[in-house]
Amino acid sequence: MKFDTIIIGGGLSGLCCGITLAKAGQRVAIVSAGQNTLHFNGGSMELLGNMDGTEVERPLQVIESLSDNHPYRKIGVSWCAALATEAQNLLSDAGIAMQGNAEQNHWRITPIGMTKPAWLSLDGMATSPSGSNLPWKHVTVLNLNGFIDLPIDFLTHNLTQQGTNVTIKDIKCDFLANARRSATEMRATNLARVLTSTSKVSQLAEAINEATGNEEVVLMPAVIGLDDRNVIDMLKAQVKAPLQFVATMPPSVPGTRMATLLKHYYKMLGGTYLMGDTACQCAIEDSCVKQINTAKLQDMPLRAAHYVLASGSFMSQGLMSTPERIYEPLFGLDVDAPADRENWSKYGLLGDQPFMGCGVVTDERFHAIKDGKVIANLYAIGAVLGGHNPVVMGDGTGVDMLTALAVAHHILQANSEDSNTRKL
Repeated sequence: MKFDTIIIGGGLSGLCCGITLAKAGQRVAIVSAGQNTLHFNGGSMELLGNMDGTEVERPLQVIESLSDNHPYRKIGVSWCAALATEAQNLLSDAGIAMQGNAEQNHWRITPIGMTKPAWLSLDGMATSPSGSNLPWKHVTVLNLNGFIDLPIDFLTHNLTQQGTNVTIKDIKCDFLANARRSATEMRATNLARVLTSTSKVSQLAEAINEATGNEEVVLMPAVIGLDDRNVIDMLKAQVKAPLQFVATMPPSVPGTRMATLLKHYYKMLGGTYLMGDTACQCAIEDSCVKQINTAKLQDMPLRAAHYVLASGSFMSQGLMSTPERIYEPLFGLDVDAPADRENWSKYGLLGDQPFMGCGVVTDERFHAIKDGKVIANLYAIGAVLGGHNPVVMGDGTGVDMLTALAVAHHILQANSEDSNTRKL
C-alpha cells in the first residue's frame, strides 16, 4: 500500500500532523494501536506551565529561556507563536471549541480541586484567570451518588483551602439508580453513554434545579458529551444556575470527545486510519525508510515518501527499557538517556524524574537519527521526543501539537522543493 506520508501513532500529535497533511491534499495513513493519552486528558491543553519550579503566566515570553534541546527551541520562538494559533484553529475546524490563548495562561481545575496552568480549555470547563485566587466566593459541587471517578473529598478540601466556601448537593435520578446497581457503570465514560437522550438530560436538569437555587456557580463532574457537545448545550439550557464542568479521573469524557472529533475530522479529509494495529518491522536503506510492516498487514508492506514517528513515550511503548538501556523499539533510533540506570530516577515519586526527559534524538527539523546518521525521510514528533519533562514542565500537549504541525510543514515544503526540482 502506497501513501505520501505514514504516521506511526494515532494520538494527539499523530492526528494533528495527519490532519494538516491531509488538508493539503496528501494521501496519509495513521497506524494506531488503540487508546492514547487523549483519553486521559481532562479537557485542557498545556503549552508551558512551569519553569524552574515557578508557574508560568506568559509561556511565549519564556521559550527563549528553555534549554537548547527543548523541542520549542528547535521550532523557534516566533514560529511557536504562529503554530499555537494554527493549532487552535485546527481544533476549532474539528468542532472542538476552546477558550484561552498562547499569550496568557489560565488555570484549570483538576479533579482534586487544585489549579494548574493551561493554554486552552474546552468551553464549559471550570477555569480560573489566576492560580492563587479562584473567581468564586461560594461553589456548589454536584455529587452523583455512587459516582467513583471524582474524589469529592479531595475536591472540596482543596477548593476550601483556596478560600472558597463549598456546598455539596447530592443528585438523584431514576436512571442513575439503575446504573448504580453495578459499580463499573458509575464511571465517567459509561455515564456519558447513558446521558445521550433528550429525556435523560431533562431528568438530570430537573434534578439539578431541585437541588440548587441562586448559586454563584455549580460545578458538575464532566460525565456528559462523549461524542459531541449538543447534549451539554441542552443540559445548560435547562439548568437555571450557572453550570461548569470539572474533569474527572480517567477515562475522561472531554478527552475522549476530543479524540473522537479529531479522528472524525481526519477521516473526513480522506485520511486512512488503521485502528488496532501496530508497526512491527521496518526496512531502512541508504539512510531512508523504505517500508514498514504492521502486525495485521504482515504480507502487505506500507510504503511512503515520508514517515512520522508519533508513538509516544513509555506508557504507549514508544520508548521501552531493559535493566541496561532505554531504547526506541521500531527503528532502533538513537535515544538521549543516561547510560547509568541509577541516573534514570530520583527519590520522591512526584519529583523531577530524569527518565521522563528521555527521548529519541533528532536534528533541528525533527529528522530522526540512527547510529549518529540522519534518516532523511523519518521524523519524530510528540512525546517520543526528549529534551523536556512534560509532567514537571506542563508542556506535553503543546509539544505534541506544535511539533506535529512543524513537521507537517517540513514535509509539505520538502514535497514542494522536490516538485520544483523535477520541473527544472
